[in-house]
Order: sequence, then C-alpha cells, then structure tokens
Amino acid sequence: PGERHVDATFGAGGYTRAMLAAGAEAIACDRDPDAIANGAAMVDQYADRLTLHPYRFSQMVGALAEAGVARVDGVVMDIGVSSMQLDQADRGFSFAGDGPLDMRMSQDGASAADFLNTADEKAIADVLYTYGEERQSRRVARAIVAARPLETTGELARIVRKALGHKPH
Repeated sequence: PGERHVDATFGAGGYTRAMLAAGAEAIACDRDPDAIANGAAMVDQYADRLTLHPYRFSQMVGALAEAGVARVDGVVMDIGVSSMQLDQADRGFSFAGDGPLDMRMSQDGASAADFLNTADEKAIADVLYTYGEERQSRRVARAIVAARPLETTGELARIVRKALGHKPH
C-alpha cells in the first residue's frame, strides 16, 4: 500500500490488478492497442491509482519522465508474445489458426507479409536463422521467395513444412 509500481507489459492486466489489489499505485504501458483498449474499464475503476500508456517497455523511462515520475518502487515486465495475441488468428502470430500474415505487436508498420513479400532471400534466411534458430533457413527462404505473394499464416506454414520435408496437415 502506498507504493508506486510499473507494469511495463500490461497485456490483460494481471500484474496491474495484483498491484492495485495490494493498495499500490500502478503505472502500466503496452504497445498493443488492443491491450490498451481492453484496459479502459480498469482505468475507469481505479482512476485515482492507475494510469495506462500506449508505450513500448523500451520507452518506459521516457514515459515516466514525461509524466513527472522520478521514482518507482518496482517494475515488472512479462516480455514476449501474449497468449491473447496467440489465441487471435487475425493477429497473425500463430500457425494454429489460419489468419493474415501480420505479427505486429503495435499493429502499425510493416507486417510479416510485407517483409516476406519484399525482402531478398538472404535477408529472410538471416531472420529465420538468427531469430528462429532455423538451421535450414536458406532452403526455407528460397521456398518463401518462390511462393510469393504470401498472405496468410496457413500459407507460410505449408511452405515451411514442404521446404523442410514434412508432410502437410
């Protein structure tokens, strides 16, 4: 009670809810506009102790300074894609359900489809190898470039499975 804490990755608000239940003031941020919109009811409920900002966690220090906050008692971050994002096929983060090939946390800027449909084969292979730890990244990148244009997560999954010699689902 009486402490000020930051939830740098608001998501569904679980950590923020726990902070508020303990009597703390909470400052929360999330780059996902859906998370911010879904948190509006919580902001209304706790208007005296909760502020919610549409920032990336990497912008936390600047956002706090802008709000005139010089000191906090604690910070929590749950970094990564949230289950809410994975469960929504239209966000394009998962291959479990076919959806647009999007994968954008903040829903602005270039989508995964934009990248895969315009990047050269080497750039795609480098991303697959570096971030996906895919040992056959060059083979997969070659298959992606040959199959352009790609629109959905299902299309991408089929191309990758075929390039890696897996049977189609």
